[in-house]
Amino acid sequence: MTEWSFLTNHARALVCIAHDPGVRLRDIAAELGITERSAYAIVTDLTAAGYVVKDKDTDGRRNRYQIQSHLPLPETIGRERTVGEVLDVLVDSARRPGRRASRANATVTALPPRAGPAKRAR
Repeated sequence: MTEWSFLTNHARALVCIAHDPGVRLRDIAAELGITERSAYAIVTDLTAAGYVVKDKDTDGRRNRYQIQSHLPLPETIGRERTVGEVLDVLVDSARRPGRRASRANATVTALPPRAGPAKRAR
């Protein structure tokens, strides 16, 4: 059986950044089960699209990310949704820096790690 994920790696990376705006690319890669190079490409895509703003921290050694939660999603299903509305469902808002919980009962605190292909019993 083929493994698949409900969320794309771009969405999963966005969730990682929402949990920790100072997350390192290697940590995003480990969480998603991808290479650091792929994590870099995903964060670059999110930055180029305007969904994430990347800055250096105070000592200039690490990146800090800021999600532009007011921006609409690239595709619409029904009414137009913003990135922030989707993250409110996927990330515990109380744990997100600068955010207060908006829906205490409808949040997920973390995504499970991606598992490798399932092995068939013979």
